[in-house]
Amino acid sequence: MGFAHDCIDWRDDPGPAPYQEQTLANLVTYHRESVRGPHGLGKSFTAALAVLWFAITRDGDDWKVLTTASVWRQLDAYLWPEIHKWARRIRWDRLGRPAFTPQELLTLNIKLVTGQASAVASDDPGKIEGGHADHILYVLDEAKIIPPATWDAIEGALSTGDAYALAISTPGEPNGRFYEIQSRRAGTEDWHATHVTLEQAIEAGRINAHWAEQRRLQWGEDSAVYRNRVLGEFASSAQDSVIPLAWVEAANERWTALKQSGVVLPGFSCVGVDVARSGEDRTVLALRHGHVITELRVPEIRADTMHTTGLVAGILHRFGGYGVVDVIGIGAGVVDRLREEGHQVLAFNASEGTPIMDCHGELGFANKRSAAWWGLRDFLDPANGSQVALPPNDLLTGDLTAPRWRVLSGGRIQVESKDDIKKRLGRSTDHGDAVVQAFWVEPAVPAETVYTYEEDYRISPY
Repeated sequence: MGFAHDCIDWRDDPGPAPYQEQTLANLVTYHRESVRGPHGLGKSFTAALAVLWFAITRDGDDWKVLTTASVWRQLDAYLWPEIHKWARRIRWDRLGRPAFTPQELLTLNIKLVTGQASAVASDDPGKIEGGHADHILYVLDEAKIIPPATWDAIEGALSTGDAYALAISTPGEPNGRFYEIQSRRAGTEDWHATHVTLEQAIEAGRINAHWAEQRRLQWGEDSAVYRNRVLGEFASSAQDSVIPLAWVEAANERWTALKQSGVVLPGFSCVGVDVARSGEDRTVLALRHGHVITELRVPEIRADTMHTTGLVAGILHRFGGYGVVDVIGIGAGVVDRLREEGHQVLAFNASEGTPIMDCHGELGFANKRSAAWWGLRDFLDPANGSQVALPPNDLLTGDLTAPRWRVLSGGRIQVESKDDIKKRLGRSTDHGDAVVQAFWVEPAVPAETVYTYEEDYRISPY
């Protein structure tokens, strides 16, 4: 910790939190440090200090630092900009050398006299395995879903010399190498595992207590998303949850990657409209372009029927396509008026029956709501090669992971009703329902036909 205290100009910044200091100290002591904790505890900051400390103190000897993460964006948009930020705050006079030159500190590299630090994709174990030096540091950012082959490659490189590794992440599903290390499974005893608690992060001023409490109310304290992101605990989406949290997070990553790539999306498909039915509910409009929900719109004012109609009509005038509108309650007025104006509208009645079956042709559905939510589940399932991209949004994440399901005695899947969810959580799943409706396509198929994932793609206007 001497490097962090003595060689960084903290200015008005309070410096490392106690748990960040302990992480860096553990890295020095144990050589392999694994840290899990809530969203917002300052993972990239800690990793950046570790990279700078190692590079500067080892130069003159043969050294190397390899940074990797579950997704490239974590390196490009978070870790390496953080390294650049704190490199500008180094007190070079105390180190006896000039500041990094533009040739030494590059976008995703530090190149010094006898070694270099660089970013490496976690899905390329070959490059990871090639990292050998007398002094080596591996930094694994968002380590929870780094592939096993990458961990194995790192183990090989850690077998000789002065070797260090820092694996740091919010937790996720209770599986994978990061989970095994944090659980102290047999064969991982050479790692030191640390859990930074929500209380530690709040006390250090890194997480706002009000934010944490609001997420408890929003997501429910027994939900996987709350336990993962706020408590920093490994938790699986309950077996009776319709959509696992990991599938939503993967769709968020695809959305962010598409946005950064600048790729041209398919034309506008439709807008899913969940119409507010009471004073506490909000009307939500989900705009879909192909397999991508590009935008979630929530009117600032409590929209009445005509105001909602105008908002939807404006979208359809601009983009074309069609609307899928919740027809129960006041939504019926929105549907009628939009049709009077000549717009293509699909009235979504959640309580209606439907003849479609699940993708295995074994189970039917209690109602159209159940079929629609199960359809989005199939779209998001990685086993189906999902391409669905959803905007990162705390409300949407909480909504999509909230509903539970069961199989009725008649062999039909029933997804928890919106009213029952509201009784359990104290809120409606407005964002989630709008997205589910945006992906709903009314099946024009006979009752005996199985409604499959591939059929969804065939009949929907992608």
